[in-house]
Amino acid sequence: MPIEITGYWLAKTEPEVYSIDDLARDGETEWDGVRNYQVRNFMRDRMKPGEQILIYHSNTKPLGVYGIAEVAGPAHPDSTQFDAKSKYYDEGSDPDDPRWWCPDFRYVETLQTPVTRDSIKETPGLENINVTKRGMRLSVMPVTKKEFDIICKLGRR
Repeated sequence: MPIEITGYWLAKTEPEVYSIDDLARDGETEWDGVRNYQVRNFMRDRMKPGEQILIYHSNTKPLGVYGIAEVAGPAHPDSTQFDAKSKYYDEGSDPDDPRWWCPDFRYVETLQTPVTRDSIKETPGLENINVTKRGMRLSVMPVTKKEFDIICKLGRR
C-alpha cells in the first residue's frame, strides 16, 4: 500500500546527535545527512514550507515525540554531501547535479510531556501511524492530520 502524503510529517533524530533542545537553541537548521532515497524524495519533492513536523527522538529512553518543527523553506542541496570532513560526505555527488537534498526545519515548540512510543501504540486513533509499524525505518515519514493533532494534544497536557 503506498504511503499517503498529507502535509504533516514525523522526523526521527537521535537526541545525542541533534535534539529538539538543539533546534530550540538554533531556531532553524538544515535537516542534513539523510542518505535514503525515499526520504530524500519526500524532503525534496513533497515537503512544503510551513508544513508541520513531529520531532521524534530515537535511540534513547524513552523513544517518542518531544517537539514540533515546521518546514522553513524549499529543499536545497544537502551541504554535507560536498564536505570531505563530514561523515555524510558523498564523493560521487556532483555539485552540478546533487544527489542529496534537504529542507531547513524551524523550531515551533517543545512538548510539555514527551509522547512516548508506548503511549502512541496504546492511543486510539494512532493504530496506523507509520512510526510504530514493523520494518518502517524511514527517518522522515508522513503522518495524517488526525495523528498529528492527537500527538500534539497528548504532549500539551
